Amino acid sequence: MTAWRHMRQTLWPEMRAEENFSETESMLAAESRFFIRVALDAQGRAAGFAEAALRRDAVNGCATSPVVFLEGIYVEPQLRRQGVARALVHAVEEWGRKIGCCEFASDALLENTSGHSMHRGLGFEETERVVYFRKQLMS
Repeated sequence: MTAWRHMRQTLWPEMRAEENFSETESMLAAESRFFIRVALDAQGRAAGFAEAALRRDAVNGCATSPVVFLEGIYVEPQLRRQGVARALVHAVEEWGRKIGCCEFASDALLENTSGHSMHRGLGFEETERVVYFRKQLMS
């Protein structure tokens, strides 16, 4: 659990430690809605993780519901391009099939070109690009 939280903090460095703890506890408590897998290297050390959620809301680019959504994936830099992400995504796919989902979705920031390449390499197809906007109504 500590290794998973540490890797999450590396993937999302803007997240506060308290938020990381709260999110992971919530996911563990709602195991029917979340899938978490930590991959280990040959020495038994954490190599990466994948988190997925069962989303029943509208998911961009998808036509069915519910959808398995890859919320986060991380592989330690020295272990990248060795099949760790592929194995993690395969585990998420199997979970999605087991719970009856027909579609598997994900996202990546527009500037995350390495994430785009990883997704394409793992069989995902790009469906759309979005820029979100907001306007403050009250201060």
